[in-house]
Amino acid sequence: MSTCFFCFQSCNEKTKSHKVGNISNNKEISENTKKHYKTYCNPIDIDYSYMSHYRARNNVSYRSGADPAVVNFKGRYYMFVTRSHGYWASDDMSNWTFIKPQSWYFNGSNAPAVAVKGDKVIVLGDPSGRGAVIETDNPELGDWKTNYAVVSVPHGVQDPNLFVDDDGSVYLYEESSNKWPIRGVELDPLNHYIPLGKQIDLFNLNPDKHGWERFGQDHNSDIKPFIEGPWMMKHNGTYYLEYGAPGTQWNVYADGVYTAKSPLGPFEYAAYNPISYKPGGFLKGSGHGSTVKDNNGNYWHFSTMAISVNFKFERRLGMYPAGFEADGQMYVNTAYGDYPHYLPDSDVDNHKQRFTGWMLLSYKKPVTTNSGLVQKDINVVDESDKGYMQEQIKDFSIKSINDEEIRSYWVSEANHDSIYVTVDLLKTMEVKAIQINFQDFNAGIFGRPESMKQQFVIESSADGKIWKTVIDYSKNEKDMPHAYLELERPVNARFIRYNHVYCYNKHLAISEFRVFGNGRGIPPEAPSNFMASRQSDRRNTDLTWNPVKGATGYVVYWGISKDKLNLSAFMYDTSNYELRALNTNTSYYYQVEAFNENGISKKSDILFTN
Repeated sequence: MSTCFFCFQSCNEKTKSHKVGNISNNKEISENTKKHYKTYCNPIDIDYSYMSHYRARNNVSYRSGADPAVVNFKGRYYMFVTRSHGYWASDDMSNWTFIKPQSWYFNGSNAPAVAVKGDKVIVLGDPSGRGAVIETDNPELGDWKTNYAVVSVPHGVQDPNLFVDDDGSVYLYEESSNKWPIRGVELDPLNHYIPLGKQIDLFNLNPDKHGWERFGQDHNSDIKPFIEGPWMMKHNGTYYLEYGAPGTQWNVYADGVYTAKSPLGPFEYAAYNPISYKPGGFLKGSGHGSTVKDNNGNYWHFSTMAISVNFKFERRLGMYPAGFEADGQMYVNTAYGDYPHYLPDSDVDNHKQRFTGWMLLSYKKPVTTNSGLVQKDINVVDESDKGYMQEQIKDFSIKSINDEEIRSYWVSEANHDSIYVTVDLLKTMEVKAIQINFQDFNAGIFGRPESMKQQFVIESSADGKIWKTVIDYSKNEKDMPHAYLELERPVNARFIRYNHVYCYNKHLAISEFRVFGNGRGIPPEAPSNFMASRQSDRRNTDLTWNPVKGATGYVVYWGISKDKLNLSAFMYDTSNYELRALNTNTSYYYQVEAFNENGISKKSDILFTN
């Protein structure tokens, strides 16, 4: 592999001056203003690249961010993402800046492996699977160097991970397949990182015993599942080799872990698997990730989350608090995982519990707009008939804008500065944050246009007549596809209005307009009559409870011990759940709680199934 340089698509389109209502003398927020937030909200709001490597085949345009490899290098975080034509850096995991490296892969790196080796960052991510380890001591500049020594293993390198042990030895783990196992081999850091000895097989999927490894939405497909995305961690002398399964496009995309006492095993399956699992909510899935220690000594898990509308590989990134229990059990807390959470530098009593308690106020509330509905066919790569995608949602009406389903979205007939969307919260509530999730509808964009941006103004009102500007992004020059807006001070309001100014895309499309804060009512009661029945297929348990009056939804928790119910499933408008992610040789404990816009109920009694 030789070093290479970026080519960016240029864009000469200039933004005209816009006015929205009476917004004179309002504070303007420029692209260079650093966010001083205490919180974040998934998906991570970065300027995701538009995928271009399939352009010649189908000309379908979509953003994607997947397979995040995050490292802490000299107190600064670097995040490498599949086919992004560069990478991101941050001091706080809140403000991420894209780095256009001085030299990089022409076609973008594919599921890049990243590690810190001494005073350098090393990477392996050639899309061909036949490349060399590259390195730099200055990732801010990105003057990546190659030694031209291709890492030669029998089947090529797919979804690699580089791990540097405490003694400086380096190991490569790799695979992305529904046939081959995760493999490992030691590399020689003194001789161009070529393999030392033969690559060995470590482990593969066993969906007959591990329910969460079954393919499809809610693990309901007979297609053979995929194992991919290894990531090695070492904690208290134990090696934790994470892996992703069963398929990136599904709500049940997850990470599990095997443990060992040496880098190449033998490895033992963790009975508490999976570790990172998020089958419900607005943004689903939490697989093919990486785990990194922050500057405060806490762990975070970054993972891949599914959209799978324009193409099955349309994805986004999430981050969750992670860590290790006293007995060594690894955990990733995804409960309320797409609601606001406190950032790493925000003090909390328990790192594992970083949820702010800010509830979703806008779910299925009345919404109005002055824009007509677009009447155009979608241009997507639809593989639903082959079993590799869910069916398309083709209702682009305004009701899709707050249904908490990222795969559905509203498409405006017009795209100009008189368009608005108003959500009626039905009661006056304390609003603390807003998230606007833009979506790509027939976008026709590829690569990284330099002038991507979204401009808008958010207003609030108590009566729907007198409006106050909450935040003014009418002159924003930053690309914010999942604009998360933490308010400096809470606002008491019944109505929240999005006033459109400009977006780069031809069509204005929004998958979700989300309002967070706290209602003034009371939280729901704890669910009663909670029952758990393990099916004859021990991978599954039926969980039921009585519907709770005033509840918006429920969260089910489970685990292998009463004090470690570390796994969860989040759901709206239902009072039962078929849990299909269990291991056949393991006993489980379960619990459930209800929630609404006012808060969270007490948890139910804990149940047990053998």
